[in-house]
Amino acid sequence: METDRVTFNAVTNASITVAHWTELRLRRKMVDVRPFCSPKIRSALDPEFLPAALWNKAYRAAIGAGGGCPLALALERPDGSASVFHTAVLPHQGSNIPLNQRYVERLLKFLLWQKGGYRITVGGDPEIAAWLRQVYAPQGPRAFDYAFLGEKVYRRPLAINHTTFDRAPAEKEAAAPLGRHLNGYRIGFDLGASDRKCAAVAEGKVVFSEEVPWNPAAESDPLYHFHGIHDSLQRAAAKLPRVDAIGGSAAGVYVGNEVRAGSLYRSVPPPLFDRHIRRLFFDLQKHWGGIPFEVVNDGEVTALAGSMALEDNAVLGIAMGSSLAAGFVTPQGGITTWLNELAFVPVDYRENENTPRDEWSGDVGVGVQYFSQQAVGRLLGPAGIHLPADMPLPARLEQVQELAASGDARARRIYETLGAYFGYAVAQFCDFYDFRNLLVLGRVMTGQGGDWILEAARAVLQAEFPELAERIRFHVPDEQEKRHGQAIAAASLPVLG
Repeated sequence: METDRVTFNAVTNASITVAHWTELRLRRKMVDVRPFCSPKIRSALDPEFLPAALWNKAYRAAIGAGGGCPLALALERPDGSASVFHTAVLPHQGSNIPLNQRYVERLLKFLLWQKGGYRITVGGDPEIAAWLRQVYAPQGPRAFDYAFLGEKVYRRPLAINHTTFDRAPAEKEAAAPLGRHLNGYRIGFDLGASDRKCAAVAEGKVVFSEEVPWNPAAESDPLYHFHGIHDSLQRAAAKLPRVDAIGGSAAGVYVGNEVRAGSLYRSVPPPLFDRHIRRLFFDLQKHWGGIPFEVVNDGEVTALAGSMALEDNAVLGIAMGSSLAAGFVTPQGGITTWLNELAFVPVDYRENENTPRDEWSGDVGVGVQYFSQQAVGRLLGPAGIHLPADMPLPARLEQVQELAASGDARARRIYETLGAYFGYAVAQFCDFYDFRNLLVLGRVMTGQGGDWILEAARAVLQAEFPELAERIRFHVPDEQEKRHGQAIAAASLPVLG
């Protein structure tokens, strides 16, 4: 094969010289690999969807054909842990530059929200590091990521440094056992965007559970959050002879029980957030007499619940609800210090005006627009389902679920499109997580629609990634397992002295 010619046999029937193709794209000042990344299974309602898994596969094929230059991305966290991703790029010159920029920027975006870090070291070409520093800057295209991860999550400026590949920081992952403590009388809670769940657990058995509707994202008063959670804890405590420990999960980023960020608290002004929300769970713990009290991201508890139910590790948990939550239990049975905020990771690499945009981060093609009730709402129009413009997203999802239960073909097309998205995303996630069990749950997965999503996802894996189809085991908990399993997992977080 000629070194400047790439045939993407696994992805497309087209072949073209890299130099000629990229020169054409440079004239238009954009990079577009759609000619090379034609999915075998297209999204019925979104035919322009360009799976990141296929784009990256095509890019790696180009490197394999023409040779590449090694690159390391090291992400360091305040606790001393560090994650390092080793890859390769095309020689960073001429028409390869926009391809490299697209690949490395989207890769770093994924790693930042999967693993987290405030200090990034680029081991490789200095021009790539300099370009990333301009992108992830206070006034750059990724200003949201710069501020959110730096100021809110790690409380220090996000920095991008450069070194040679062989001098990149060494990997130093931190993992710890998670939960599985079932002795005594415990309360487990889960805080979602539309309801808060709470359960009383006696010696590992759920004796009471309930869901209470609430709307925290719209509330600016920190007391709304405190009193709402406290009320649920009191209801559960009334069903127990005593309370030995409280464990909980919530959407957002939590470090050592401290609230760093989260959509649940979006309306709380920054001064009130720092004064009342950041230490919210410490205040609740004090109110409950200082008993053991642990709170982690809801995705981690989801993965823990799956690991406990399956009696196995290497679990990636995905919850499709008001947003996209994720959690990971390592093959050794522990959790990491990673963020696992897959709502912000890029899964669609198309570059045009039709690419769904995340209203919070401002970025396009990221997970929340493909695996949540927002995705369902976005696909209503293309599916031919017309609902009132002022109908909230949860109500729209309920309407689609009712249509799905009746066998409506329009609703089925929505779920099959979500399933196509998901199948390609699962293949992409396999590049970043070592898992064999995939736990899938959330309101979007409820009912007949969830079956259609998994059916379409499996079809994608079988057609495009047969080796993954053999390896990955899907698990969808039933209603009792979801309610009780999540509650037990949350309640099992604290260790009794």
